Amino acid sequence: MKNVAEGSYQEILIEEGFYVLKIQNDTDQTRFVEREIDSSFIQFHFCLKGGGKFNFNQGNYQLEVSEENSLLLYNTQKDLPLNLSVFPDTWLLSVVMTIRKFHSLFSNEASYIPFLSEENKEKKYYSQEVVTPAMAVVLSQLMNYNLHPSIKTLYVKGKIYELMSLYFNKTQDADLEQCPFLADEDNVKRLKLAKEIIISRMAEPPTLAELSQEIGLSLKKLKEGFKQIYGDSVYGFLFDYKMEYARKMLEAGGHNVNEVGLKVGYSTASHFIASFKKKYGTTPKKYLTSST
Repeated sequence: MKNVAEGSYQEILIEEGFYVLKIQNDTDQTRFVEREIDSSFIQFHFCLKGGGKFNFNQGNYQLEVSEENSLLLYNTQKDLPLNLSVFPDTWLLSVVMTIRKFHSLFSNEASYIPFLSEENKEKKYYSQEVVTPAMAVVLSQLMNYNLHPSIKTLYVKGKIYELMSLYFNKTQDADLEQCPFLADEDNVKRLKLAKEIIISRMAEPPTLAELSQEIGLSLKKLKEGFKQIYGDSVYGFLFDYKMEYARKMLEAGGHNVNEVGLKVGYSTASHFIASFKKKYGTTPKKYLTSST
């Protein structure tokens, strides 16, 4: 994993010819990501928040992807290397696999996917689609999971297959029936606001009752909806966020354990050390020693 200031680029190899890119830019500046991708691959790019711009042909041609939208890129005649401008405060997840691998997912139903048909096999195909609420849930889980390294690839592979199924689901409303709460776009916006509030005030977060009042959702809807979108309870999500924030602060240097603990809301170093150990299985000091 490459950390770029307050952003990161992570590549997860699922199997030969099939990988996932997690791109986070939490800074206020545009970042750039480049990677070779040849014409034997198909690319799916999902934008959870923020936006980005894909540059082709030395910047002569550009495609933008915006928040809660996706971009599919496929061209058997020409390599489409990744040359991406990642805008400030952006989270992107990309699925890249060989066309051979992709065909194998739909081998019995190739005609069901428009660009796999015989007459299209030599053509390029670009498609922009809206990210549905059900897809947004899976994408959030892929960005926020906290798992033992030994099962990470298995988990990501399962979630990517789920994401592909939802992406190619013919009946666009089917996922809304299974998850009626998320069909309400206004609720989703309120829950995103809840996430932003607890992150911005992580040292002194509001109570659940205060938070529900502030975003204008009932306590029940806040609890249920937050877990559906972010895969964890409000405080479970905040705990993971705080520990990750603390870990990055420690790695960056320039702050002692007390200062980092205070920054993420612990009035005593002992409480912070206990929480850090619960999350990472080691103390902040030992963690720093092992990572240098």
